[in-house]
Amino acid sequence: MELIKTKDLSKVYISGETETKALRGVSLVIENGEFSAITGPSGSGKTTLFNLIGALDSPTSGKIFFNGKDLSNLNKRERTLFRREKIGFVFQTFNLIPVLTALENVAFPLNLLGVPEKEIKKKVYKLLGKVGLKGMEKRKPAALSGGQQQRVAVARALIKDPVLVLADEPTANLDSATGGEIMKLMRKLNKEEGITFLFATHDPMVMEYSTRRIKLRDGKIQE
Repeated sequence: MELIKTKDLSKVYISGETETKALRGVSLVIENGEFSAITGPSGSGKTTLFNLIGALDSPTSGKIFFNGKDLSNLNKRERTLFRREKIGFVFQTFNLIPVLTALENVAFPLNLLGVPEKEIKKKVYKLLGKVGLKGMEKRKPAALSGGQQQRVAVARALIKDPVLVLADEPTANLDSATGGEIMKLMRKLNKEEGITFLFATHDPMVMEYSTRRIKLRDGKIQE
């Protein structure tokens, strides 16, 4: 069953008199439950495509569908609500809030949604245990290793039970052994929970773990 479908997706950025074609007519389908990687050199359009799939931006032309819903013409508020409900994000820089504990960082998206405190705590403790951080709930990011911080980031991405997790270079700031552990963790969650994972990466290890690779070059799908 298809989760994401793009049709002739294009994105043009204009700065003064300079026009940059970041995406040029990209058409692809991502099925539910995939564990796929979008690859390509810097400037190939990976991040732009991610921003469009994650409803962080709108296309210049073309269509993008998520579970059959057309995202192409959503306004800013509608995109925010869509992201909040459907998408989990994992970033290469972890993006944790330094003054909050692991528990508080993971709970943050649910606090924004107004979920009751008791329900939040129960869910966060369970999820932190699932990602291998049992007993570390009260630690702040500075007291965690890079790998542990990325596990917190993965838990935060999953706390809202998203349909899709978008992971942008999730291993970039990790050594290869720790990066491997993070990829195994995400693959396990993909198999057990059926969550769709989509990576933007140029890391060969992430590509190796992925079950499908979509290669971009100059804003077009190369293979």
